[in-house]
Amino acid sequence: MTIRNALISVYHKQGLDRIIDLLQSHNINILSTGGTQSYIESKGVKVQAVEGITGYPSILDGRVKTLHPAVFGGILARRTDDHLSQLGQHDIVPIDLVIVDLYPFAKTVAELDDHQQIIEKIDIGGISLIRAAAKNYESVLVISSQDQYTALEEILDQGAETDLQTRQSYARKAFLESTRQDLAIVNYLDGQIGDTEEFRAGFRPKTPLRYGENPHQEASYHGEMTEVFDQLHGKAISYNNLVDIDAAIRLIAELWDGQPASAILKHTNSCGVAVRDQLADAWKAALAGDPVSAFGGIFVVNKKVDVPTATAMNEIFFEVVIAPGYEEEALTILKKKKNRIILDLKTPHLSKYSFKQLLNGVIVQGYDQKVETKKDLTLATNQAASDQEIDDLLFANVCAKHLKSNTIALVKNGQLIGMGCGQTSRVDALKQAITKAKGFGFSLKGAVMASDAFFPFKDCVEIAAKAGISAVLQPGGSIRDQESIDCCNENGMSMYMTGTRHFKH
Repeated sequence: MTIRNALISVYHKQGLDRIIDLLQSHNINILSTGGTQSYIESKGVKVQAVEGITGYPSILDGRVKTLHPAVFGGILARRTDDHLSQLGQHDIVPIDLVIVDLYPFAKTVAELDDHQQIIEKIDIGGISLIRAAAKNYESVLVISSQDQYTALEEILDQGAETDLQTRQSYARKAFLESTRQDLAIVNYLDGQIGDTEEFRAGFRPKTPLRYGENPHQEASYHGEMTEVFDQLHGKAISYNNLVDIDAAIRLIAELWDGQPASAILKHTNSCGVAVRDQLADAWKAALAGDPVSAFGGIFVVNKKVDVPTATAMNEIFFEVVIAPGYEEEALTILKKKKNRIILDLKTPHLSKYSFKQLLNGVIVQGYDQKVETKKDLTLATNQAASDQEIDDLLFANVCAKHLKSNTIALVKNGQLIGMGCGQTSRVDALKQAITKAKGFGFSLKGAVMASDAFFPFKDCVEIAAKAGISAVLQPGGSIRDQESIDCCNENGMSMYMTGTRHFKH
């Protein structure tokens, strides 16, 4: 099919100049309206105004411009004798190329809080043009997004000819654009009226990954990673990398505005977390928590990486480092390993909801965004904790929240010194945490303990007391809470209840 007539009406003008020049070089008649028409004319290119073929001006504050048989007839007509004859009877020009993109509705929702302005960004004419052209892909090429401009340039460079397979491919992309726009609108209106009747999700673009959790599994990522971070160095990010990166960012988000903090993760679980006055010291303390598991891990910090921190990190092998910036010399140090993935974190604030495919459906939940503070703690024992112990309890609670259940986190002086996670019993999780702490040379005397869920029996408190742990944090809620409280009192320990469970599966 040869392109002879093109309709252009776009929100994004950037990248359009060369397309306009190519259309002109092929003597393709250009129809346009509004701001796009003015833009094309400013380039000295002749344009036929849509109002000139419809006989109607743009009305209702621009809400109605192209919705007319003279436009849609030209797009929807099959290139059969019957349809072409009808176009001729009504002086309608067949349109072979439609270049239309949509108002950035999702971006508008993110940036504005004015309901009427948001509603005005619901595209009617544009979406109708796109869908009409996509439906008639046997005769029309539709360009529905700015990121397709370069590909259109190549088509025009090769003679303004298109085959059916190409037009069908772009029709599919057009319906995807339409679907994403509708999804963004419905999600916005759901938020306005507080109603969600069905699960909907749309993420773009698709990034193929080398493989999934294992080499025999296919995988891809759907979304804009660059909205969260920029990759400054290293090999392509893998499926497992992404899962760990997400876990690392969600953990560091809870420590974002506090002291310099560092965490080391393996298989989404933190094996080292620490806060200190200097970032390098926080890193060294996190590493000391489990230097064995740190090998090949994911490193994340909440401050710009300086030279002392980069130098210390560079001493061991790791897959990924995530930070909100790097000093120039620090970045040079970290780049010494060619495959090392270095990410510049733009924001620690990720999506508020998670979903997972199960059975023949999907489960959806809000992420666990509850962050306990001192005012959320209820003293349950005779003995109160010191200020340092309170700080450590809250820190341990953050660590436990981001470990797989059942979990116990042991903390001392702002450092995770032992953790047990993914265990089928809380006793096993505690024993694992104590074994790890002692194995790496930590004294548990004066350490604190946090549990992601309540203690069904007093056995964990008894084990903790024998190990030298001085303070305990747990949600509470067991019918045997009093037994654990009594055990703490008998051993001179403090216990605080939060009332909030933090299971993670």
